[in-house]
Amino acid sequence: MFPQQVPDSGHYYLYIFLFPTGPKLFKEPSSKSNKPIITNAIIHCCLAGKVNETQKNVILEELDKCESSHLFILFRDGGCQFRAIYSYSPDTEEITKVTGTGPRKISPKMIDKLYKYSSDKKQFSIIPAKSVSVSIDALTIHNHFWHVQRPGSARRK
Repeated sequence: MFPQQVPDSGHYYLYIFLFPTGPKLFKEPSSKSNKPIITNAIIHCCLAGKVNETQKNVILEELDKCESSHLFILFRDGGCQFRAIYSYSPDTEEITKVTGTGPRKISPKMIDKLYKYSSDKKQFSIIPAKSVSVSIDALTIHNHFWHVQRPGSARRK
């Protein structure tokens, strides 16, 4: 199909450049899972201690079943009180609840603060970011999303 070129010809190098035959050097980036980080955060920070052992074991079982490669922890507020685990899809930017207490889905407008877990310090620190990414380990939602009143649960006078 293509004419053979003599190796010492200048055209040979052009031929190799236009029609490479070797292995591809570019590799699609893969997003690394943060599941081990989330597991460590739950064990050593969020649900540490005997008093939380039952809840911690339930959460860890749910994490083992979860297929998602990236997860978030939902905190109640800036006090980093554990509420739920969410899966995050970077392609669709969808945040969906896996287990725990909180909304079924979290939209970008609901997010208040973003956090990163430090394994060596065993604590979370606020990330000054505006949007969710795979580098985030936990988040909080605005306070008014915790007080959603359900139909039929209005107080009687």
